[in-house]
Amino acid sequence: MRYILFFLCFSQICFAQKKPLQYVNPFIGSAPSSTESAQKHSEAGSELKGQIVPAIGVPQGMTTWTPQTRATELKCIPPFYYNDTKIQGFRGTHWMNGSCVQDYGSLTIMPLSGKLKVNPTERASSFNRKQEIAGPSYYSVTLTEAKVKAEMTATCRASILKFGFQTNKDNFILIEPNSDEGEGFVEIHPEKKEIVGYNPVHRIYQGSGKPAGFSGYFVIQFDKAFEASGTWQNNDIKWNSLTSKGDGKKQSLGAFVKFAGNMVKVRVGTSFSSLEGARKNLETEIPDWNFDKVKAQSEMAWKKALGKIKVQGSEDDKVLFYSALYHSKLTPRVFSDADGTYPGFADDENFYKAKGFSYYEDYNLWDTYRAVHPLHNLLEPKISSDMMESLVKKAEQGGWMPIFPCWNQYTAAMIGDHAIAAIGDAYIKGIKGIDIHKAYQYMQKNAFEVNSDPKSYEEGKGRRALATYLKYNYIPLEDSVWQAFHKREQVSRTLEYAYDDFVLAQVAKKLGKTEDSEVLMKRSQNFRNVIDPKTGYARGRYADGRWIEPFNPFAMRSSFITEGSPAQYTFYVPQDVQGLIEVVGGKKNFVSKLDTLFDKGYYWHGNEPNNQIVYLYPFAHSAWKTQERVRKIIREEYNSGPGGLSGNEDGGQMSAWLVFSMAGFYPVCPGTPYYIIGSPVFEETVISVSGGKQFIIKAKGNSDKKPYIFSARFNGKPYPKAYLTHEQIMKGGILELEMNSKPNPEWGNPPPAGSEK
Repeated sequence: MRYILFFLCFSQICFAQKKPLQYVNPFIGSAPSSTESAQKHSEAGSELKGQIVPAIGVPQGMTTWTPQTRATELKCIPPFYYNDTKIQGFRGTHWMNGSCVQDYGSLTIMPLSGKLKVNPTERASSFNRKQEIAGPSYYSVTLTEAKVKAEMTATCRASILKFGFQTNKDNFILIEPNSDEGEGFVEIHPEKKEIVGYNPVHRIYQGSGKPAGFSGYFVIQFDKAFEASGTWQNNDIKWNSLTSKGDGKKQSLGAFVKFAGNMVKVRVGTSFSSLEGARKNLETEIPDWNFDKVKAQSEMAWKKALGKIKVQGSEDDKVLFYSALYHSKLTPRVFSDADGTYPGFADDENFYKAKGFSYYEDYNLWDTYRAVHPLHNLLEPKISSDMMESLVKKAEQGGWMPIFPCWNQYTAAMIGDHAIAAIGDAYIKGIKGIDIHKAYQYMQKNAFEVNSDPKSYEEGKGRRALATYLKYNYIPLEDSVWQAFHKREQVSRTLEYAYDDFVLAQVAKKLGKTEDSEVLMKRSQNFRNVIDPKTGYARGRYADGRWIEPFNPFAMRSSFITEGSPAQYTFYVPQDVQGLIEVVGGKKNFVSKLDTLFDKGYYWHGNEPNNQIVYLYPFAHSAWKTQERVRKIIREEYNSGPGGLSGNEDGGQMSAWLVFSMAGFYPVCPGTPYYIIGSPVFEETVISVSGGKQFIIKAKGNSDKKPYIFSARFNGKPYPKAYLTHEQIMKGGILELEMNSKPNPEWGNPPPAGSEK
């Protein structure tokens, strides 16, 4: 018996299944997209370049760390591109992963040996990709010319780096605040073995480069005394200088220190509040020099987050799945210090303390309300609660509910009013800890009150084009919005406001505000005013009711549509799919239009307004087509290589879509408690929800050759529905699916007409 036990134990050690953390590839999406969809449909070059950086740290970390291949805080240029061949340093970054905004308040640390070089391009070092190690909690690389092995790991607000110099020549470490405006500051304290500094933050979109009112602060400590030190501005190196401050003339600047010995450890604390806040964050999160301890803490944080879902399937599918889950947990980021301090939102110059919650920032809400925030509602209700409460605090401090808050400021970067969607979805799904009455006050203000103050409107406060939306029940083509990044796009705005009004109606109804609910429900039908019943497609319309001519529903650059075609946006009516079916002429026409989109190559998965489209077939009793096509999208639009995303990640939305879809269901209409069932990739998916409960999806006989659901059982009973409820998942249970190579058109009843309301 002892020999049998030994053999079993030995086998388990040799063939133990890898943990979710080990499957994460942080490089997916960091190279130019290799998918056909991106090549065909991309409107912006950023969607083809890859906008992902390998973010090292913890879930939702204030500051993550990445190898830097580009010295920039410019719009649409991330600090890392996979195809770049040289590393300029290691950056503490606030890049909104997969976006086209800008990094801000960042700093870069670069070790090098021999001649002192401060220019990022000149000091850059090549490296061997095969020797590089990258995971969510740890990064390691050997810099060839610099002759240094670099390692880094991080907590939420602090990090520790380890540099092993491989030469006895002069060894340096450079510190650079990456201010494109040349306004950074560094100060060396040799007696403390410390460098402190900050990098002022600037705005784009609404703001045009104006100061955001706060900085990225850093306190950097070394475990060895300095042999020498100095500062630089541009290429002007000043030995023994202890301070350098930018004059706003877009000059690069920084500090450097020289060391004896071959191993140096560096600790960094960061903050958006103050240098003292950065120091306290460092003392709280990394109080000693134990690199392995910090690495273990970071690993534990990721193991906990990624372990909320366990899957059984192929190794490559696990890489896709867990990398996507990782990418969906990077933003919004924690913005408050360890003691809760954070700078006031927008023009509020006060400092606040988050009590009982963490304050978050950087919301890609036009994208993330669709799947990222619903995923948090399922897996991380406390984090979701904190994120929503942070939006409420922003509204209190700024006077309006923000629409697309970045850099702790208002912006009108994108269209819609989707803080309403995010908060509404959390509230409808029972997320606790949100001051919903205060939230409703500002959501209602956004929906009903036209901002008549030109200055604050230009800054991004209030819905764009609300006056004409309320007057005509759609936004006419005559109404351009010059005070926004997207300046026309009237049909897309109308469709998105109609959806937001629907979600707010659900909140109003639950709060007992009947009059508001009735008005908002009526407004949720405004989609009917911009879908031409003659063509069955969304179409631009003038104030007098005329439809725009000429009209091509498949044109990708129609002025009245946001980042897509009229045909794609026609299906943006998640709040009333049955009503949409009626408008376009019934189920047969509806399915035909969907088929045309996919079969003729007009579907563009790489942009978010398309994300729910494949899940609409069940509403027309054609669930099998969703099963077929969603599996095809997964295989064609995602892969485990560095070019494995078909568009901008946009704060995790593309990845959150993949997480839901590989698991087998998707939240078509956030703000309702429903998920449409697709075609799970895995033989088994186990989702851990609150209270220690588990929701399990078993797909018997599953494979890419068997993507169709022949029959289903839920907790042992026949289950004919093509949807799940949030309550079913949170209570736990087992959904068993019998998969088949042939479709079963009889399976998959849609939500009853009106149930999504």
